[in-house]
Amino acid sequence: MKFQGLYTAIVTPFKDGRVDEEAFAQLIEAQVEAGVAGIVPMGTTGESPTLSVEEHLRVIELAVKCVNKRVQVIAGTGANCTDEAIEMTLAAEKMGVDGTLQVCPYYNKPSQEGVYRHFKAIASHTNLPIMLYSIPGRCGIEIAIETVARLAEDCPHIISIKEAGGSVDRVNQLVQVLPEHFTVLCGDDGLALPFMSCGAVGLVSVTSNLIPAEMNELVTTCQKGDFVSGLTLQKKLYPLMKGLMSLDTNPVPIKASLALKGLITDEVRLPMAPLTETAQAKLKDLMHSFNLI
Repeated sequence: MKFQGLYTAIVTPFKDGRVDEEAFAQLIEAQVEAGVAGIVPMGTTGESPTLSVEEHLRVIELAVKCVNKRVQVIAGTGANCTDEAIEMTLAAEKMGVDGTLQVCPYYNKPSQEGVYRHFKAIASHTNLPIMLYSIPGRCGIEIAIETVARLAEDCPHIISIKEAGGSVDRVNQLVQVLPEHFTVLCGDDGLALPFMSCGAVGLVSVTSNLIPAEMNELVTTCQKGDFVSGLTLQKKLYPLMKGLMSLDTNPVPIKASLALKGLITDEVRLPMAPLTETAQAKLKDLMHSFNLI
């Protein structure tokens, strides 16, 4: 299996404090119809830190059921506790996911040796393909280039990394040291084109929750090496990508945008809070400018 193309880091809709399973199924159907390569439930955008373990696994179970093998499901089962990450991964594996997204351990701030041992321990307990997730802005540390290379060499089914550190040069460094089969995916919508021009082969996207077909066109255009056309698309979509990430912390703006379209409620869980009235007004103007409402 190879992870490449567009993956949607799908939101977890809530209604009256509970996971809105009907809305979630409808969101997934829209993604499949748009032709995405896969969905990623229970990542950052899915508010994984504020769901119980039971809810977390239920969302993954629903994703697998709704997708019904039409696209890939890469389940977020990472944790800052290695044993917990292993338990969640094994549960997701039994559900039939296609792979697992493993975030860099957060808050603990382990050494790179600790990071290596964490991921190696997870890999030793599962046969699932693993996508590493380096996002230092959330975790406080990154997965060092040397650590990624070491894991790629020692763990055959660690086969990909979602790179969300904002550095194009890190992509350059990664493709220098990783084997050909190991894929790098961009973890920041606005950097999809420059990342892919340097060797990334896809995107794990927030914006594609809202406009999956358009984001899929951007990624597939870049996959073909047509970066001139890709730049035209990037310029067109960038204000929306930027707004969805700058009006508040993800996933608050993307959930608010989906709510404005009547697809979900804008509920988030504490400590996340809804958009302010000022930010809500800016989001409405932005969506009007893209003819989304």
